[in-house]
Amino acid sequence: MASQQTSRVERLLERVAAFMDENVYPAEALYKEQVKEYGWTKAPPVIEELKAKAQAQGLWNLFLPDSERGYGLSNRDYAPLCELMGQSPIAPEAFNCSAPDTGNMEVLERYGTDEQKREWLEPLLAGTIRSAFAMTEPDVASSDATNIRTRIERHGNGYRVHGRKWFISGAGDPRCRILIVMGKTDPEADRHSQQSMILVPMDTPGVRVVRPMRVFGNDHAPHGHMEVDFDNVQVPASNLLLGEGRGFEIAQGRLGPGRIHHCMRLIGLSERCLAIMCRRVKERVAFGRPLASRDTIRADIANSRIEIDMARHLVLHAADMMDKVGNREARSEISAIKVVAPNLCQRVADRAIQAHGAMGISQDTILADAWMYARTVRFADGPDEVHRAAISRLELSKHET
Repeated sequence: MASQQTSRVERLLERVAAFMDENVYPAEALYKEQVKEYGWTKAPPVIEELKAKAQAQGLWNLFLPDSERGYGLSNRDYAPLCELMGQSPIAPEAFNCSAPDTGNMEVLERYGTDEQKREWLEPLLAGTIRSAFAMTEPDVASSDATNIRTRIERHGNGYRVHGRKWFISGAGDPRCRILIVMGKTDPEADRHSQQSMILVPMDTPGVRVVRPMRVFGNDHAPHGHMEVDFDNVQVPASNLLLGEGRGFEIAQGRLGPGRIHHCMRLIGLSERCLAIMCRRVKERVAFGRPLASRDTIRADIANSRIEIDMARHLVLHAADMMDKVGNREARSEISAIKVVAPNLCQRVADRAIQAHGAMGISQDTILADAWMYARTVRFADGPDEVHRAAISRLELSKHET
């Protein structure tokens, strides 16, 4: 069975690689042009064309393990595919495997009612809508989710949501139709039982997108990272996910796959940065010698190769643990890769930038965007410090007397 699954993944890798070469990489420049043209008004048409091609070829929803709605791949099987998609900023969406939709789809699949799945999961799986996950807040240290102040209060036959969120990725997309919002239903309960999650359609009265939060000066249209205000937003009781006080339980189920997907993509992006660097230094001559002959450049290349391979093995180990013992029991391994992968990609991108000189920080390569993305992911889904604290806590617990 294992060998059959391996051969299946190898075939998928070949197909995804061919699709990337034939369709995705050639579309990157046009995608950027269309983003400039349309801004926040609509998604670049080229991405919808890529999605239609990928879906027609059966290269669609490759994630979602343990579900008949997905491709039937384990986390370990999905890892090399996700890594390959990570080499292009537009590839994950082309295959309908991009954040935050993947995490939200897993939440709906695992915890949603049949009605919630029909209304929101099915169009997300079809790629006809997009979604966002509203957790981080401007007024509290959101790395500690118990600080969350947004209220989800029972009101008549439904709930009333009141609060403010920011850096809500995807909420600026004109195709975003649904938010998963985390807030407090019972501030007097146990600190990990105060929070709940609820589905809030974007067109609900009281939902207001305040502004895009710029990341290193970029607004990242049409997806964006938005500040969103919830002013007495009324939603039906049927929009609550799983039950009151179960927000942390859902978050743990959602963030494990979300974190490892980020890390898989970062490995792929690191590979692309290294390849770009190698091509550059072989063709560039300074002071009468190719850059590739310089010891410092060779050391950067060697260190990058070593570090990428080390990180990949750690990611594969974490994915294997998630498959075998579940997300909760693999939380130390997940936290470890969440620290390692973004820092790795940031270093590799930085070395490649240095080898390119001024061109490395320009729009003419993917390197500046790669560095910014890696630096940003050191915050997304929990900062490095929180993950290191979790790892140390779990490690110390092994040695209690």
